[in-house]
Amino acid sequence: MKTPLPEPGAPLGHFVSDKPFDPYAAERKTEELKKVAQASQFQLMWWQFRRHRMALVSGIFLIVIYLMITVSEFLAPYNLHTRNIDFIYSPPQTLRFMHEGRFVGPFVYGQTMTLDMDNLRRVYTDDRTDVQKLRFFCRGDRYRFWGLFTSDVHLVCPAKDGQFFFLGTDRLGRDMLSRILYGARISLTIGALGVAMSFVLGIVIGGLAGYHGGVFDLVVQRVIEVLQSIPSIPLWMALAAIIPVTWSPILVYVGITIILGMLDWTGLARAVRSKLLALREEDYVLAAQVMGAGSARIIRRHLIPGFMSHLIASATLTIPGMILGETALSFLGLGLRPPITSWGILLTEARSINIIALYPWLLFPVVPVVLVILAFNFLGDGLRDAADPYK
Repeated sequence: MKTPLPEPGAPLGHFVSDKPFDPYAAERKTEELKKVAQASQFQLMWWQFRRHRMALVSGIFLIVIYLMITVSEFLAPYNLHTRNIDFIYSPPQTLRFMHEGRFVGPFVYGQTMTLDMDNLRRVYTDDRTDVQKLRFFCRGDRYRFWGLFTSDVHLVCPAKDGQFFFLGTDRLGRDMLSRILYGARISLTIGALGVAMSFVLGIVIGGLAGYHGGVFDLVVQRVIEVLQSIPSIPLWMALAAIIPVTWSPILVYVGITIILGMLDWTGLARAVRSKLLALREEDYVLAAQVMGAGSARIIRRHLIPGFMSHLIASATLTIPGMILGETALSFLGLGLRPPITSWGILLTEARSINIIALYPWLLFPVVPVVLVILAFNFLGDGLRDAADPYK
């Protein structure tokens, strides 16, 4: 709706702000502009990144998760291989604080098991008379911390002669929470190591192809097209099946990491190539060439730093693919194998629909997978926006 024009000769409306006069507003505005003008590239990126709340929260979440995997043995209530044969397929226990109207502290009720011969399953019921108060910074199952020394100190332990299965147990009576904490170390590090390998291959191969061009660029592009035309999962399965069954768990871990890294460098190589094709004609690159700088130095010191923020954002979006690749291979039985434990191996327990229907808590390992994948995606979005702070 259009505002009607005033009648000829009528007085014009006059609006006055009722805010108090601030004689220093212009100076403060100048100081803010001066602060932005003098800020470094990293400061501008940090200010831009902080505006993306989900990315900031996701970054903090991932930092906490990666710090947790350094002390998985301490955080887990039980040892990775501890079996509670009297509590096979035990459901998750509810963490409680109040008992009969009074505050007791964090505790769980003891469980009694009966056999349902009609349905051929174990039935667990809470014993309300058996209050099992949890212990903190306590001594429990012994473990080898990073394989360096033996300890038995845990953050939380069940009561003496009690049980604490916050996420239930599996078919061998092993605590699911402890196994998820142990499995996080493998699943998260295999993604980081795989991305580090693909990072090196992508930067080196893509950098040389984009800077020199010619026949090398042509061959690299055809190789990338061939690799990208093959479906990822069948290719991973074929290469993982080549790994000998006689290899030790550590060698299998290294082999899966190499497979994931060698097959995921193509996208990064193309991104690096396209950036270098645009930057190699800049004046500062020509000046470095005239001064006698070699190709490796120009790429390393002048070109790559110009879009390193873009590479970091690409890496954060690549790690989820690595984690999903390891999870898929282990779930299909072609990746890591016990005694190594990862989230994919834990999910192999839930491959049967009957198991899922009777013991749904065996699907709990999928929760950290989803949360970590979402966190990396949000973090990648935030870093991608922060890579161009002047936008």
